[in-house]
Amino acid sequence: MANPPPSMTDCPFCTRIASDPSLQQDGAVVAIPDGFPLNPGHTLVVPRGHVADLFALSAEDQANVWRLVAAVRERLLAERRPDGFNIGLNVGEAGGQTVAHAHVHVIPRFRGDVPDPRGGVRWVIPARAAYWRNES
Repeated sequence: MANPPPSMTDCPFCTRIASDPSLQQDGAVVAIPDGFPLNPGHTLVVPRGHVADLFALSAEDQANVWRLVAAVRERLLAERRPDGFNIGLNVGEAGGQTVAHAHVHVIPRFRGDVPDPRGGVRWVIPARAAYWRNES
């Protein structure tokens, strides 16, 4: 039997949203620093409502998420001057989601932060990521 999803009181994002009034926000959506950042400025865009799957949100709330993702990107461009970004989300346990509250990662990328950044998000399945190595 699968573990039940955490309640709002067990959710680290719900706890953070309830306790931090200084978050970047756009109505029903907030942006918070990632607790385990991959790079400086790694930010999560999170709906205020406790829902596990981004696609369970209304079309309006999904649009609010993506609008705030764009605003976070603009802020990070001004503050951090990254050379690129990874924007991603994990949906469901099989998709790598470890916190059962919908969220989008906005990860600033910098030249040299990894030896070879080609493939980006394709590395979620390492054996299939470097497709260019198999090209003739």
